[in-house]
Amino acid sequence: MSSTTDSNMTIITVKNKEEGGKKAFELIKEAYDKGAEVFGLATGSTPETLYAELRNSDLDFSDKIAINLDEYIGLESDHPQSYHTFMTEQLFNEKPFKETHIPDGLADEEDEVKRYNAILERYPIDVQILGIGTNAHIGFNEPGTPFDTHTQKVSLTQETIEANKRFFESEEDVPKSAYSMGIESIMAAKKIILLAYGENKAKAIADTVNGPVTEEVPASILQNHPDVVLIVDEAAASQL
Repeated sequence: MSSTTDSNMTIITVKNKEEGGKKAFELIKEAYDKGAEVFGLATGSTPETLYAELRNSDLDFSDKIAINLDEYIGLESDHPQSYHTFMTEQLFNEKPFKETHIPDGLADEEDEVKRYNAILERYPIDVQILGIGTNAHIGFNEPGTPFDTHTQKVSLTQETIEANKRFFESEEDVPKSAYSMGIESIMAAKKIILLAYGENKAKAIADTVNGPVTEEVPASILQNHPDVVLIVDEAAASQL
């Protein structure tokens, strides 16, 4: 494992996602020990090793608050592929929080956006976990998303639908839109931990760290955040 600091970004290179999960857990525990109350959580296969570490730890989250980045539109919360189900199975069943907040995929758009923005105002996020898309999206904020966005309904790109179809019976079953925390909402977190594994993430990571800050590379905005840690395996770091 090696660590480098590039302005405000600390880049930690790990051997594999298991080591990455352990390192991310250390950072979460450090924040927890310093009194972090509100944890921003991500879904997908990337944070699974972190959630395994959390499940197996003795940390008690029963007085903490969890706020998730996003949810598919059109899936009921108990659908096997909903992010409600994912979080319940990966973390909340074994590590209950005082409150868990995930967008409601069946809610009216205007009401849901207002509701979720109010939650984010009420509970400023201490630590936000992020993955990154092959096109450098964070949350479901696809390339071209304005940096000043809050919670919004987003249409998923074909690239994202392709990446997610492995979780569904067919591509037709993949939802085409989602509710997502906006980029400004993500940037409001006090600390951000971004995880990325695999060669298919290498260009997105290189563009995030070294490229210009541009809305065409949503994650590049992280260059402007005061406290970001990137945990990447060697394949994801290969173009740095």
